[in-house]
Amino acid sequence: MSDALLSDPNGFDAEAFRREAHAFLDWVASYLSRVEQFPVRSQVAPGALRAALPLAAPEHPESIPALIEDLEKLILPGITHWQSPNFFAYFPANTSTPSLMGDLVSSALGVQGMLWITSPACTELETHMLDWLAGLCGLPARFLSSGTGGGVLQDSASSAVLCALLAARERATGGRANEEGCRGDLVVYGSTQTHSSLEKAVMVAGLGRRQLRKIAVDADFAMSPAALKAQIAADRAAGLTPCMVCVTLGTTSTLAFDPLPELATLCREEGIWLHVDAALAGSAAVCPEYQALLAGLELADSYCFNPHKWLLTNFDCSCLYVADRSALISALSITPEYLRNSISDDGAALDYRDWQIPLGRRFRALKLWFVLRREGAEGLRRHIRAHVALAARFATHLEHDPRFEIMAPPRLNLVCFRLRDNNERNAALLEALNASGRIYLSHTVLDGQYVLRFCVGQPQTAVRHIDEAWALIAGTASALAA
Repeated sequence: MSDALLSDPNGFDAEAFRREAHAFLDWVASYLSRVEQFPVRSQVAPGALRAALPLAAPEHPESIPALIEDLEKLILPGITHWQSPNFFAYFPANTSTPSLMGDLVSSALGVQGMLWITSPACTELETHMLDWLAGLCGLPARFLSSGTGGGVLQDSASSAVLCALLAARERATGGRANEEGCRGDLVVYGSTQTHSSLEKAVMVAGLGRRQLRKIAVDADFAMSPAALKAQIAADRAAGLTPCMVCVTLGTTSTLAFDPLPELATLCREEGIWLHVDAALAGSAAVCPEYQALLAGLELADSYCFNPHKWLLTNFDCSCLYVADRSALISALSITPEYLRNSISDDGAALDYRDWQIPLGRRFRALKLWFVLRREGAEGLRRHIRAHVALAARFATHLEHDPRFEIMAPPRLNLVCFRLRDNNERNAALLEALNASGRIYLSHTVLDGQYVLRFCVGQPQTAVRHIDEAWALIAGTASALAA
C-alpha cells in the first residue's frame, strides 16, 4: 500500500472550520432575515432541480462560495418556506436560534446514543428534559422517570403511535406476538378524524387495516364515547380482542379534542391500552390556562406531543411518555452480544434504543435543552399566547364578512373556513392563494365540504401578516366572483 494512502490528510483544521462555518452561519442569518421575501410555496415544476444538477458527483473538491451560490440559485427556488411568517398551512414546524445552535452542537459531537454507555450525557439529558417538559405542561406524575414511567424523544408522532401500539399488542397477547407472530383478532380504535399515522401503525405492526375501527364523531368532530363503547361491545361479541384506543387532543383537520375523561374511563373499565396524541396542541400546555385540555390524561398508558411543531424546536423532536416503561421496553428490546455491557446488564441506566424502532439515535435533547434555557417558560408561554391571539384576530375578520363561514369552532391557533359556495369555488380560492406565493394554506374535507385551514405558528408572524393575509383572501374571493 502506498505511504500516501496511510497519511492523515483529514486532520481537523480549526481555522478552516471557523471560516467555513462563519460563511454558512452568515448565509443562514441572511436567509432567515429575508425569508418573507420568497414565495411561500415553491413555484418550481417537478424535476426542475434534478435537471439543473450535474449527472455525476464532482471529481475534485469545490469551494465554499460555489456551494453557497448554488444554495441560492438551485435550492431556494425549490423550497417551500416553512419559516415564513406567511406560512399558514398544515401545522407549523418552527425553529429558533437556540434550537439551531443545539442541532449544530449535536452534529459536531456526532453522538450515537443507542446505549447509556455510548454517551451517558445523551441519555441522561434526554431523561431530564422529558421530566422538565412534564413539569412545565402539568403532566401526571406517572409519566415522570422517577416512577415506573418516563419519556423519550422520537422523530415524530408517527413513530410514537407505532411504539405505543407495539407495547399494547404485546400486553394484549401476553407477550406472545413478538415470538409467535401477530394474532388476527386484535382490534385498534381511533375516530374518523384520527391522524393517518394510526392506520400506518396498524399496517406496520402486522394487525392489518381491517382491524382498525374508525369511530364516528360528533358535530364538533370529536370521537363519540357511545359509538366507541358500542363498537367495543360488538367486537368482543364477535370474539375479537380490543388492543388500543388512540384518543386525539387536537385533530389535524380541525383541532378537535376527543372527550378524554369519558374515553379514558371507558378504556380503564375495558382494560384497553389508551394512547393520547396531542402532536400540536400538547405544546399549549406550557400555559397554565390550557392545561385543563389534558384532563383525563392521568388514566392514559402513553402520551405524545411534538415540540418540533409549536415549541420553537426544529424538526425532529417528538415526546413520547409512557406510564409503564417496562411494557414499552419488553415490546422493543433485543440484545445481541455486541451491545452487551455491564451497565446495561445491571439495569443501572436507561438504554433508549429499547424505547424506539431504530437502534441508532441522535442527540436530540441538546436542542431542547438550549430552547428551554434560552426561552424559559415565560418565553414559551408568550410564544403560544401570541399565536392564539393572532388566530382569534383572523377569525374576527371572517366573522365580519358574510361571504365566509367558519366550519369548526376556532381552537388555539387554527381556524377552518370556506366561502359560502360550492367545493369547486373553494378549491379554486385555495389554489389562487397558494399560487400567488404571498401566503400558503392547506385544506381538509368536513362532511363532504371543501374547507380551508389557516394555522398560525411561525415565530416571525405578527399582526400585519394576519391582516395582509386576510386582505389577500378577501380580494382573491372578490376576483373569483367577478
